[in-house]
Amino acid sequence: MSSKDPITKPTFPLLFAPDFGDAFRRERKAQGRTQQWVAEKAGVARFTITQLESGQNVGLHHVLAALTALGKGLSIVSARPDYDQIKEIFDDEQ
Repeated sequence: MSSKDPITKPTFPLLFAPDFGDAFRRERKAQGRTQQWVAEKAGVARFTITQLESGQNVGLHHVLAALTALGKGLSIVSARPDYDQIKEIFDDEQ
């Protein structure tokens, strides 16, 4: 990840449901998928996808099914930024 690359931005763990919902919505839209399409592929109601995207409480099994529908998964990572991530934050401010 280079701070000179205008497309690449530092990536940080998603720690709050609304942030996850926003990221999920961006990914869904980037793939050109509708909430209904994801819901059908995940085997859940469309309302569940709207709840997920708005940061409301949905079951983990629904989250994982929705991610799988988009060809994505979940990783457990450190919530603390490493040195390279911190350096990129400050390099971007110049």
